[in-house]
Amino acid sequence: MAEPAQDGHAARTGPVLLALVAGQLGMHAAMAGLRMAAPLQTLREGASPWAVGLLLALFAAAPVLIALPAGRLADRLGYHRPVYLAVALSVAGGLLAIASTQVGGGWRFALLCGGAMATGSGTNIGLLTIQRSAGLAARDNTERVRIFAWLGVAPPLANVIGPVSAGFVIDAWGFGAAFALLALLPLATLVSARYVPRLAPAATVAVPPGRRAWDLLQAPGIKRLFVVNWLLSMCWDVHTFAVPVLGHELGFRAATIGLILGSFTLSVTLVRAAIPALAHRLSEVLVLRVAMAATGAVFALYPFATLPWVMGLLALLLGLSLGSVQPMVMSMLHQLTPEHRHGESLALRSMLMNMSSAAMPLLFGAVGTLVGASLLFWAVGAAVVGGSWLASGLAPPEERR
Repeated sequence: MAEPAQDGHAARTGPVLLALVAGQLGMHAAMAGLRMAAPLQTLREGASPWAVGLLLALFAAAPVLIALPAGRLADRLGYHRPVYLAVALSVAGGLLAIASTQVGGGWRFALLCGGAMATGSGTNIGLLTIQRSAGLAARDNTERVRIFAWLGVAPPLANVIGPVSAGFVIDAWGFGAAFALLALLPLATLVSARYVPRLAPAATVAVPPGRRAWDLLQAPGIKRLFVVNWLLSMCWDVHTFAVPVLGHELGFRAATIGLILGSFTLSVTLVRAAIPALAHRLSEVLVLRVAMAATGAVFALYPFATLPWVMGLLALLLGLSLGSVQPMVMSMLHQLTPEHRHGESLALRSMLMNMSSAAMPLLFGAVGTLVGASLLFWAVGAAVVGGSWLASGLAPPEERR
């Protein structure tokens, strides 16, 4: 099938992007709401913190296990059928959570665990499929950065819509009604899929015997990009972990700590909304280098912030730097991998990031207990600044000069 003219392609980009954002919003909001509601129900029944930790871990553990098959599925089948599977799993997760309200004892916890795994798996399959389709919808690097910036607005919005709506419904009608609402949210993804065009399958590429996903790490620049992404992702996890610890050490109220973390989320959303207007002036490599330097500077200053408004200001600055990273990383990842393996490379990145997000908080807890939150900020800040030379190596030779 012949490719459509670029003008026709440009005319479709807006509606397609809106459909992809709505698709991600529906599934991510359902998962975010369930991540809040399921542990809350478990705690109200007197479960131990270990049980709550296990329940939360299952939301991330399942995506680690199914990421690569999900990415390959998107490469092979395109957008619609993987998204239908993702919606089915997300809705099934909500239904299992509803069923948990009708039983008691160990069965209730087992059903909630099943719901966590199903919802986490569905959201991850949908996310990988949406990211792959978003990258292919762009005509050039500038448009790709714009698309991923708009797509990056969906998670922070979902993290508000899901938990807040579930919280109000729990207070008014109970957990069963909240789980029912969360089971309906992924249907928005199903509706939005109608506005994503069905494209002809990509040309079939012969798969060499013994090819593995890890072979992608041999592609020029991929390992550098993954390490840069991991360093900056670790900074995100450190901030989420260490700010409450540092705030507690300084005697801040819980509401104050919440506002500090909220200011970080707000600035992440704002910078991603601003990137599309500036994309034609931005270099992905330069943005990554500036983000790493700025993050290191903010982490160096955080332990000296003894006033809430100062810490809030630093959180805003950190959100600007870390919020700018994902659109650049996603754009470069699509540039560095062949089209028929985009889904696989996105899955590999997802698997590595989820493994890090599961393991790093445990390490931060041990290190923070031994040396305190201040030294943790300084150590990670030094690591991200020291790793900024890796980002420089991602630039073409002429740009490096």
